[in-house]
Amino acid sequence: MTWVYIEDIAQHEGQEVTLKGWLYNKRSSGKLHFLQIRDGTGVLQCVVFKNDVSPEQFALADHITQESSLAVRGSVRADSRAPLGYELSVKDLQLIQLADPYPITPKEHGTAFLLDHRHLWLRSSRQHAILRVRSTIIRSCRDYFDGKGFTLIDAPIFTPAACEGTTTLFATDYFGEQAYLTQSGQLYAEAGAFGFGKVYCFGPTFRAEKSKTRRHLTEFWMIEPEVAFMDLAGDMDLAEDFVAYVVQRTLRERRRELEHLERDLAPLERVQKPFPRIAYTEAIELLRAKTFTIEWGADFGGDEETAISSAFDRPVLVHRYPVECKAFYMKADPQDPRLALCVDVLAPEGYGEIIGGGQREDDLATLERKIEAHRLPKDAFAWYLDLRCYGSVPHAGFGMGIERLVAWVCGLHHVRETIPFPRLLERLRP
Repeated sequence: MTWVYIEDIAQHEGQEVTLKGWLYNKRSSGKLHFLQIRDGTGVLQCVVFKNDVSPEQFALADHITQESSLAVRGSVRADSRAPLGYELSVKDLQLIQLADPYPITPKEHGTAFLLDHRHLWLRSSRQHAILRVRSTIIRSCRDYFDGKGFTLIDAPIFTPAACEGTTTLFATDYFGEQAYLTQSGQLYAEAGAFGFGKVYCFGPTFRAEKSKTRRHLTEFWMIEPEVAFMDLAGDMDLAEDFVAYVVQRTLRERRRELEHLERDLAPLERVQKPFPRIAYTEAIELLRAKTFTIEWGADFGGDEETAISSAFDRPVLVHRYPVECKAFYMKADPQDPRLALCVDVLAPEGYGEIIGGGQREDDLATLERKIEAHRLPKDAFAWYLDLRCYGSVPHAGFGMGIERLVAWVCGLHHVRETIPFPRLLERLRP
């Protein structure tokens, strides 16, 4: 008997097929049992009529518990009332495992309880929709860069030193030597760019930030392109084109999931080029006009990012922050050495920074001074300094956190639902 997935059920109208999955819900009406079965690709109503199955199977359909695993065989028939337009008339029902009473019930549960049961919470329709959107976003990111001739360069997880500041490092013993979980693959992507011209890396990154905000995780995934011979202007063009492509493709391919999440799609439909671009100094003026008390030279927090982005109907690129706000590898603006040739992309609707990047310092002597000024161990960066000794060129790139983009696209309040198993300040399990 043909085993099919629910997402392909339309291809089998009038045929007898087998489904394998879990009981999502059920209801009974005399001689009929209506079993909602999910298999990871969708949910289908399977109708068990008393005269179509054995007495034992009909009784089983009445007593089977939520999330029990089973296999059903039956005929596919069209039904306009069904969510997928089809249902299954069951001829045979086989129990694989009878589930214990399921802890996640239709009643309201607190977030802590749901996170404690995250391994089961993933089965809910809401989490299913979110993580399918995440999957499409990741595929779109990779397809974008692959389609533009970028080479994937995998960066290491263990690193000898900081990339984004020494206060947010997870330290670990590496055969007697201290090592750290990576904060970013950028430095290694720079080496890749000098070898391949344009590259990207994609993988988990770690920040030991003691933060409980809705935008932070201690472990998150980041995609980071790096391009040789690119300046800040080219970097901003790339970031703009990339974000527009990923959002529009996800909107096109996952509209049903976004509608299930009750996401207002109008703001996403407006994510079209060109994006507004403002300098840091203009952003300061905008904030002051909104009654923020902020001095020139201060970095922006979540409240400031929300206020800035609320002035625009699509992502906004804020460029040329003060050098002191940015990492050691950022190149200073030759027109105003107080400023870094950097850019942040702020998502609308209060979601804040989704991309940070800029042009990298390509002069050896200047980079050596910056490493010393930031009190970083020069020996750990010897290989990185080598890049400025053998054919150094202007180059630029950026990093985009997958979880923040998923939160924005799905319209979620907190990033904890954007990753299968979130790592937060006080959560290491499950």
